[in-house]
Amino acid sequence: MDVQELTWTDLDRKAVDTIRVLAADAVQKVGNGHPGTAMSLAPAAYLLFQKLMRHDPADPTWIGRDRFILSPGHSSLTLYIQLFLSGYGLELEDLESLRTWGSLTPGHPEYGHTKGVEITTGPLGQGLASSVGFAYSGRRERGLYDPQAATGESPFDHTVWVIASDGDLQEGVTAEASSLAGHQELGNLVVIYDENHISIEDDTDVAFTEDVLKRYEAYGWHTQRVDWTATGEYKEDVPALYDALLAAKAETGRPSIISLRTVIGWPAPTKQNTGKIHGSALGAEEVAALKEILGFDPAKSFDIDPEVLEHTRKAVERGEEAKAAWQESFDAWKAANPDAAKLHERIEARRLPEGWAESLPEFPAGKDVSTRAASGKVLNAIGPVLPELWGGSADLAESNNTTIEGSPSFIPASRSTHAWEGNPYGRVLHFGIREHAAAAIVNGITLGGKTRAFSGTFLIFSDYQRPAIRLSALMGIPSTYVWTHDSIGLGEDGPTHQPVEQLASLRAIPGLHVVRPADANETAQAWKAILENTSHPAGIVLTRQNLPTWERGEGGFASASNVSKGGYVLAEAQRDGADVAPDVILIATGSEVQLAVAAREALAGEGVAARVVSMPCVEWFDAQDEEYRESVLPAAVRARVSVEAGLALTWHLFVGDAGRSVSLEHYGASADYKTLFTEFGITAEAVAAAAKDSIAAAAA
Repeated sequence: MDVQELTWTDLDRKAVDTIRVLAADAVQKVGNGHPGTAMSLAPAAYLLFQKLMRHDPADPTWIGRDRFILSPGHSSLTLYIQLFLSGYGLELEDLESLRTWGSLTPGHPEYGHTKGVEITTGPLGQGLASSVGFAYSGRRERGLYDPQAATGESPFDHTVWVIASDGDLQEGVTAEASSLAGHQELGNLVVIYDENHISIEDDTDVAFTEDVLKRYEAYGWHTQRVDWTATGEYKEDVPALYDALLAAKAETGRPSIISLRTVIGWPAPTKQNTGKIHGSALGAEEVAALKEILGFDPAKSFDIDPEVLEHTRKAVERGEEAKAAWQESFDAWKAANPDAAKLHERIEARRLPEGWAESLPEFPAGKDVSTRAASGKVLNAIGPVLPELWGGSADLAESNNTTIEGSPSFIPASRSTHAWEGNPYGRVLHFGIREHAAAAIVNGITLGGKTRAFSGTFLIFSDYQRPAIRLSALMGIPSTYVWTHDSIGLGEDGPTHQPVEQLASLRAIPGLHVVRPADANETAQAWKAILENTSHPAGIVLTRQNLPTWERGEGGFASASNVSKGGYVLAEAQRDGADVAPDVILIATGSEVQLAVAAREALAGEGVAARVVSMPCVEWFDAQDEEYRESVLPAAVRARVSVEAGLALTWHLFVGDAGRSVSLEHYGASADYKTLFTEFGITAEAVAAAAKDSIAAAAA
């Protein structure tokens, strides 16, 4: 698809007009949706899919393809109609069933649901922000496999094409991510900004009047403007847009953005350039008038000239040719680079190397270690054997312990500092103070290729990341979040930085694995389980303060390998030195497991046999079979206590009506962590008292 000269025939024009009519028909039939942008962006989307992008409709996951991201997901028809015309498997009946139960054309594009959809978009800004991650991924993978190739000559070179809207450009996450894209000099990223000046509240002048291109110029982007309103009459100057897109693709030292001034809903006679056409059906009269203007039969719906479809479906043939040419290049690379080829094959399969877990550190018992420090040691131990693992922090590297030491930073060499030496193919990510973009970029990295990326920040700032976290869970992709400073245990920084509700709110996200290990060895095993999973995002939640490292195995507590089960019996109930059925079960996570252990000892002195269950991941525990869950939390034992320095909201299901929770139901304070735990009643004494109270309640 490296054609440099545009051919634009009457058949191309008719195909573009067919897109407009299909968009109007689809929304009109279902009675709701967003036709306007799909109509006015028809030439731009058609140019990409038919004239510019390297893609193979017969193989939507071909690794040599360009990536296309529709950031304004509400304009899903902009993508769906191209997938239909190009031969990705959508047919007219799929367009006719837009936004209906069971269709392949839901209201917003969904990753994994419709072939050709690279990412789930809808929440404005997320697509554009994640596209930066796609570009990161492309550059990193090129560095892993083919770093010596000249620009544009590696089988791993491709372009990330994005359509973004006024709404996307207003969202703060795109400012964060776009700033990083410019800093990173991502020449593989091209954005078409549909500047139509219309949103749901009509003219964007009521809220959005900045010069976007000047802002992006300040970010370090290559900027161009194509204004189809410049003459005073609306003229879709397709060659001008094509030339701008070619210039953008040729700019390999900077990301590119093209401001395309359109009139939304053109050429609908009365509703074009209004908020009404942005988010609602045109109405039967307006659809009929549109068809008359474009030379279509107003009496026919979903009507497409077979000649048009035959013309656009040639994208399949072109895709096969492009893939075949690419395959020659790939095969030549493979023959010349057998070791890199083996690495590529393994990473593409998301298969961990044999014996990799032997590199996981084992921490000696008796030495207190914070789980954030243990996590850092784990990353540095496994880093050499897992080149696909990379990541960094939102300006908190030393606090999060997210740096794989001795590795270069992922930055242009000119951005190196006295503290951080980098190159374009580096491994250590620096997000700056951009938590929201960090999560979105990790999503893009995870979708753009098969490497495994993580971002780090304090747990409290997961609030900034929630939209991207939710999307990773919705898509079922293995994005990883490192969250440290996980409770009032962070101490003196006070309540603004002390998470209280975050654990409960994160556990409320379906499909997200929230992992809070209790000691250093649980931390190592938590990383193992996270990396072995490829179908869910995970957040590992880590302490600032030191925690005891338990003696494991014979004569000690249960093996930390049980972490993968989510919850396990850390210490069995005992009486007179023998294991017995528990009088009460103490369920704890993270730094509070030590309180449960201490309470078990105190209770034993009073003749009460307490079992301690470490529950690092509720989601993993819930995934175990009923027999295992019953063995850990037998229904017959109704006396239970949960222990966690956060809201008790998620623990009622586990403790039941006779259970009790030692928790934190209010904000923290500024003081050392030992004082805070004592003052707020999160102590071993409180756990023991709650246990006796629960035993009494269960017996009542």
